[in-house]
Amino acid sequence: MFIGTMSDVRLASKLHPKFKEFFDFVKSHDFEKIPLGRVEIDGDDVFVNNVLVDGVDASVQPLEMHREYIDVHVLLAGKERIGYKPLERIKTFSKEYSAEGDCALSTDEPDFHIDMEPGDFCIVFPEDPHAPAISDGKIRKLIGKIKVNS
Repeated sequence: MFIGTMSDVRLASKLHPKFKEFFDFVKSHDFEKIPLGRVEIDGDDVFVNNVLVDGVDASVQPLEMHREYIDVHVLLAGKERIGYKPLERIKTFSKEYSAEGDCALSTDEPDFHIDMEPGDFCIVFPEDPHAPAISDGKIRKLIGKIKVNS
């Protein structure tokens, strides 16, 4: 997991060959003027889901895990809390991994949470089970998807 702000993405951009492309695209577009949904940057290798979601209570938000994609959560508006628990500490799966949707779920409790403000981002790698969208209000955010082996 890597946490930062959109005002300084220099270090984060070095973590994967496609991160610079992702951050440059996000910084150069006004997502308030782009329709909600999938926005392709580099086909299936790099894209962003431009979303407006209702926050959920931490007690009902499962930890999710991916294998094919790295997530980059970029908060545009609202407040968001993201839970985290190391993969090796996951005890139970409520949904086994499925390649369709690139997701497994666990109802284990996160070990800790991070609180995000607009302008913050959080990169979660396949080894980072995370519970996003924890909030008591609406969340306007981007969910970048960067293929691990692109």
